[in-house]
Amino acid sequence: MNIFENIADYLKGKTILVTGGTGSFGNKFIKTVLDNYDPKKVIVYSRDELKQYEMQQRLSAYSKKMRYFIGDVRDLTRLKLAMKGVDIVIHAAAIKQVPAAEYNPMECIKTNINGAENVIEAALYNNIDKVVALSTDKAANPINLYGATKLCSDKLFTAANNLVGEGRTRYAVVRYGNVSGSRGSVVPFFRKLVAEKAEYIPITDIKMTRFWISLDEGVDFVLKALVRMHGGEIFVPKIPSIKITDLATAIAPDIPQKEVGTRPGEKIHELMCPKDDSMHIIEFNSFYIIKPSITFTSANSDEAYNTTKVGEEGHPVEYGFEYNSLNNPVYMNVDEIRAFLEKVK
Repeated sequence: MNIFENIADYLKGKTILVTGGTGSFGNKFIKTVLDNYDPKKVIVYSRDELKQYEMQQRLSAYSKKMRYFIGDVRDLTRLKLAMKGVDIVIHAAAIKQVPAAEYNPMECIKTNINGAENVIEAALYNNIDKVVALSTDKAANPINLYGATKLCSDKLFTAANNLVGEGRTRYAVVRYGNVSGSRGSVVPFFRKLVAEKAEYIPITDIKMTRFWISLDEGVDFVLKALVRMHGGEIFVPKIPSIKITDLATAIAPDIPQKEVGTRPGEKIHELMCPKDDSMHIIEFNSFYIIKPSITFTSANSDEAYNTTKVGEEGHPVEYGFEYNSLNNPVYMNVDEIRAFLEKVK
């Protein structure tokens, strides 16, 4: 049985709730699940009624399986109500824009930290089976507020497994880098500049590198985490890096590039597995897990994380290992980036 068969078996007849379900990830995740698996029901939980209305039009063929809840992750009472009868929660809601978080820190904290706490409590209250929270590379050794709030969120979801006792609920985290084609990606911005015949493409720092993943790959990785997880892991995919200058060249080969300086809280290189966590990192063929630093139950012993729930075997990395977009052994060149962008357009 391959892992997608495991996913199909697990999702069949399940009720799934996605916080932030009208975002880039939520739209793709929900469409993927409806097209390829057989859930009983999918619930969208988000704040924007217009986006929900537009989503209803796009997914009208699945109207019998879809439910739409207007709600904010800051609202615990509403979350508890929305999660009644739910089996699986995917927590994708967050304030994600780095500069916006720097200028509105308390709003970011209310959504990304207090909201995470509410999701955890509502899931525990409703005896949810599994919760997977989306993280970000910026949570690893954070230098901006967004990253700091997501690190706190990651710690909350990891430690939440300690609250379960004899219950069935398990929590895990998925962490990956820039998603090509998402609303937060620089790709639409570069394409807009090309369409406007801009004089130059602004590059914040010519040394900048980034991890690169498609929305489809991100969705598949989250689905795989659902069947791989014991509870308490942070899952990190092995994905290629790109140079930001190569990305600009792939999109706008005939427009000069101009270095304009980094934005508030912006890193030059992305980090997903810090060396300070190296004693907790297990390497698998296509991903890493950062196992929790505490043991929750005898079933989740330290050695249990060396093998996933579907039997994949990994091994500890060397002490001092670090996984970042600069030292990543796999880079995409300009032609590969161009082909990738054409494929995911």
